[in-house]
Amino acid sequence: MSISIDIHGILKRLPHRYPLLLVDRVLELIPGERITALKNVSMNEPCFQGHFPDYPVMPGVLILEALAQTAALLGFNSSGLSPESTAVVLFVGIDNARFKRVVVPGDQLKMIAIPVRNKGGIWKFEAKAYVEDQIVCEAELMCTYRERESL
Repeated sequence: MSISIDIHGILKRLPHRYPLLLVDRVLELIPGERITALKNVSMNEPCFQGHFPDYPVMPGVLILEALAQTAALLGFNSSGLSPESTAVVLFVGIDNARFKRVVVPGDQLKMIAIPVRNKGGIWKFEAKAYVEDQIVCEAELMCTYRERESL
């Protein structure tokens, strides 16, 4: 069963807030199978003040963070955690990250993550970001979930 999640639902599931909340909407989430989410890239984001003032380019590390947050939302729902859970998602690894094109203000990132495995509480995802139909970034991401009290 596919679900969509608006910004209010995202805020209940992720601890991130401005300026590091990088998922605006979940278009489709099928627990255990896949997620498709959006990030609207705006000139008003603080990273563009310094990266780069004369040619604003979204930093690759922020694209990867947006993908990690997208994957975290899939893992969160697939693990059966409720929005009221006190668990926090921790990004624990990245492999094979590749950047194919720059992302600039006005672009809309479409992010897709698919779980590869869940072993010992570590989720591994294949994640890709697109602008229109062009791939801009791909990576294998790993994350885990911990109760906030145990951190």
